[in-house]
Amino acid sequence: MRLRLTVVSAICAIVLPAIAQTPDQAVADGSVLTLAQCRDLALANNKNLRRGAEQVRAAGYQKDEAFAAYLPSLDFAGGYMYNQKKISMFDSDQFLPVKTFNLEKQGYEFNLVKDPMTGKPIQVNGQYVPEQVAYLPKEALEYDIHNVFFGAITLTQPIFMGGKIVAMNKITNYAEDLAKTQLNGASKDVIYAVDAAYWQVVSLKAKQKLAESYVNLLDTLSHNVSLMIKEGVATRSDQLTVDVKLNSAQVDLTKVNNGLVLSRMALAQVCGLPIHSDFRVADEDAECIISIITPAILADDSQIDMQQVYDRRDDLRSLELGVKIYEQKANVARSSMMPNLAVVGAYSFSNPNIFDGFKKKFNGQFSIGAMLTIPLWHWGGNYNKYRAAKAQTAAMRMDLENARELVDLQVRQASYKAAEAVKTRDMTETNLAKADENLRCADLGFRNGVMTVDNVMEAQTAWLKAHSENIDARIDVYLCDVYLSKVLGTL
Repeated sequence: MRLRLTVVSAICAIVLPAIAQTPDQAVADGSVLTLAQCRDLALANNKNLRRGAEQVRAAGYQKDEAFAAYLPSLDFAGGYMYNQKKISMFDSDQFLPVKTFNLEKQGYEFNLVKDPMTGKPIQVNGQYVPEQVAYLPKEALEYDIHNVFFGAITLTQPIFMGGKIVAMNKITNYAEDLAKTQLNGASKDVIYAVDAAYWQVVSLKAKQKLAESYVNLLDTLSHNVSLMIKEGVATRSDQLTVDVKLNSAQVDLTKVNNGLVLSRMALAQVCGLPIHSDFRVADEDAECIISIITPAILADDSQIDMQQVYDRRDDLRSLELGVKIYEQKANVARSSMMPNLAVVGAYSFSNPNIFDGFKKKFNGQFSIGAMLTIPLWHWGGNYNKYRAAKAQTAAMRMDLENARELVDLQVRQASYKAAEAVKTRDMTETNLAKADENLRCADLGFRNGVMTVDNVMEAQTAWLKAHSENIDARIDVYLCDVYLSKVLGTL
């Protein structure tokens, strides 16, 4: 894991600074680029990798966002409201009875109007009439609330959210690792594409030299035949046969030249350079394509530790992280069936305020409390959501197992193909020596007059085929080795 993150960090160190770099500034005209330089250019200029680096950065921000859910949140809310009417406690003026203290009864009593004849309290409409009342005008208890300002500062600290916060933090951690793993895998795909384009240029450059040598051979043969015609030992038909072959070889040389130009454009595109960039690759000027030493593992694929391959493969690592993410999503779904508890503190204020008789000034108070939410009955909705998340997790595990089987098959195929490429290269080496000797004997026999023009051209054709197959075989060994490293996760 530490090695993987180190590789990803190195990729990000290349990719992120290149965002401000234009491809035109990456290489000067006429430069000679090595394979390592082509890889670096591709890693720096590839738009998919730059996009992946931004996704890694975004995943890091999301992880920080999820961690913030552990901490208390502080919010402010405020507003203004205009009301059409005032608020009044009474609908009209009020008259309140008044009590006086009775010494005899040692208590307060209402002073009622009494009949002077009988001395009994007088009733009007069935109610006693007090002698004294307190007068409360309606306007005394009216309050102006036409313009109301209010606000509150709230502090919320989650205590228990059913495990949702813990699960979300794990999900964002896995998501960040997933983004890094996908970036690492994409970088390997880019490297493999660069290698294929690079060695295609080397191959066509070697075939260009080969085609030029073949044209020179036919040109020399055409000249010799013309001399022999003058001496009467060759016919005009021999000259025409050689010239037709020469014209065909020149056409093939033109095709190889065009293919070389297009292959350079393809390499420039993969490296993120303008397709008309003027550059050469370091290995195209080599006298011969040096064969790499094939790893001993090609001889016996039983030595491959598939568990280590599984651990190194970025695509399998991505699926493993996907399984873990879905497991945590199931925990999030389960949290919807569990109680939620949070502590809430607030300071609320208003103008006019209710603490000073609706005076037109700001005043407020502190309050603190706890909020508990317990799901009771949702007709199975939350439980079905949890079961769906569990089913998705099981499906992702099946995808992981299937991918491991496919990786196993892929590794075996790559191993066999690499071993086959080595054997093909060795065979073409043997054929190459035989073709060279056959051409030498044909030229010698032609000079001595014991072989015909057709024999020489057959030997030249066989020589061309042997050298071309040898070039293809040597390049194929390179590509098979890179592909094997890719499927083994060691690229």
